[in-house]
Amino acid sequence: MTTPQRVLVTGSAGRIGRAVVKELAARGHGVVGYDVRPTPGLPPDRSVVAGLLDVDALRRAAAGAACVIHLAATPDDAQFPRGNPPDDGDNFVSELVPNNVVGPYHVMEAARALGVPRVVLASTGQVIDGHLRTGHFPVTPDSPPRPRYLYACTKVFLEALGQVYARQHGITVMAVRLGWCPRDAGQVAEIAGGELFQDVFLSPGDAGRFFAAAVEAAGLPPFAVTYATSRYVHQLRYDLGETQQILGWAPQDRWPTGSSEF
Repeated sequence: MTTPQRVLVTGSAGRIGRAVVKELAARGHGVVGYDVRPTPGLPPDRSVVAGLLDVDALRRAAAGAACVIHLAATPDDAQFPRGNPPDDGDNFVSELVPNNVVGPYHVMEAARALGVPRVVLASTGQVIDGHLRTGHFPVTPDSPPRPRYLYACTKVFLEALGQVYARQHGITVMAVRLGWCPRDAGQVAEIAGGELFQDVFLSPGDAGRFFAAAVEAAGLPPFAVTYATSRYVHQLRYDLGETQQILGWAPQDRWPTGSSEF
């Protein structure tokens, strides 16, 4: 039986965050949620409402944690592809840098200062989008980044940040390149319209089970990059072999299972 652990989940009120909180709580872990909104399913004393730039709140929430699951982020580019002037702005400086660059730094600094032994960082398949678009798949964990756009660039930084803290500070870090777990009906419709999107779909159930496995695994490499998707429909796009080897996890669902649970 798995020993209950204290786990901090940032971005806990988001789509994947709610699934992770639900799965961890069902397994008996002591979950602390951290989000700019209250976390459904958690009592107020374990649902911290604060942003990633609130260093004091973040460190209080992380105190005593055996693992931090870092999901919080601005979830995508404001515009992709970019429009024509004057509709050609982006959210890099206003949102992506504070939440996706400075925020992860604060998370890793909290883990270092507090002695948190394990951190799981949510990256994205967008960091290797170029491989998918040119048909170079299945993409492996050691495939060099070919990011889609600015949001994906921040996740390349996230992965590099995790590697540095693993090497320099002895924190066990896993960066997981997540598939697409839809947040609304529009995204569900978009996935339904593309074979590639269906093959990189990630159901809420599989997401919850993946992160629970990342918390509960007895031993992890000092640093690892893994992928997490549900079972493919048409063709294997992400190589899940290392994920299965390290965590003993394999997806159970296939598109469209769970797609209506946004």
